[in-house]
Amino acid sequence: MKFSLFVHMERSDLAKPHSELVGELEELVVQAEEAGFETAWIGEHHGMEFTISPNPFINIAWLAAKTRRIRLGTGTIVAPFWHPIKLAGEAAMADVITGGRLDIGIARGAYAYEYQRLFPGIEAWGAGQRMREMVPAIRGLWDGDFELAGEFWSFPSTTSSPKPLQKPYPPIWVAARDPNSHDFAVSNACNVQVTPLASGDGEVASLMERFNTACGAHPDVARPEIMLLMHTFVAEDAADADRLAQDLSQFYCQFGAWFQNKKPVRQGILETLTDAEIAAMPQYAPDKIRQNLVIGEADEVIARLKAYEALGYDQYSIWIDSGLSHQRKKKSLQLFIDRVMPAFCEPKAGSR
Repeated sequence: MKFSLFVHMERSDLAKPHSELVGELEELVVQAEEAGFETAWIGEHHGMEFTISPNPFINIAWLAAKTRRIRLGTGTIVAPFWHPIKLAGEAAMADVITGGRLDIGIARGAYAYEYQRLFPGIEAWGAGQRMREMVPAIRGLWDGDFELAGEFWSFPSTTSSPKPLQKPYPPIWVAARDPNSHDFAVSNACNVQVTPLASGDGEVASLMERFNTACGAHPDVARPEIMLLMHTFVAEDAADADRLAQDLSQFYCQFGAWFQNKKPVRQGILETLTDAEIAAMPQYAPDKIRQNLVIGEADEVIARLKAYEALGYDQYSIWIDSGLSHQRKKKSLQLFIDRVMPAFCEPKAGSR
């Protein structure tokens, strides 16, 4: 099972400059590369300091100049916010700039807050249908002389300029949850990204079952890869694990409030949650977070990851966005590198 890092710039203090966050992003990705991580993933989000990444290709181009080996992926592009010609061209340019290290993850999007602002009136089903039209369209544009008369986009014969460096295409990953999304991804020879959020190991197993069912329905398609994305933090001791659970509980309450899209947002920051609002999300209580996320001392983390590996996951991505300070993120990541990774692979030369 390969390891990767899912990482964004984030802040809750408007006094902290974005330029400082760029440097911290670079530090974490370089730290992951030196340890032998497979990929660094950066998604797309708009108008929120909670997750700062208006165009992940910009972040990827910056990181390409700071790294040598690690792959750089969009985790994920929000399909309805793009035109196929624009996405095919920008992705291909990123692949050229990275020296053929691009992975492109595509999703329908999830935040109603973003839908309201970038595509008023769209809902999850319509966004998902646009994603389904987007995937074959960008491959057609990479092949060249491709025209489309689709449900959502139409254009005359067009060739992506530039074309990607990787042949025939950069790997495409589809964010999937329901069985239909898994079936679409597999039938279109796309890899799959899944996250149980804070639903626990029962959902981890269920997501794999959905993927296996889709693979079984398409025996003519070579089995794609599947990546599991989870918040993962290695603690020094039990007390540290408890502190992490408390902090991640606060993060998930914020996460839930962003999804509900009911709280005022000022300068890109959500209004502080009240005690009553936090109490109304018992699924994110510290004890539930401690149980359902991968938080604990090294032996506990290893055991959880070994179980995921046994289920058949090809890649495990550490979701490090958390509201924690940069130093605490670096510390947990280094503990993962030093105490967890050796149970899965030989350490890479140059690892800290």
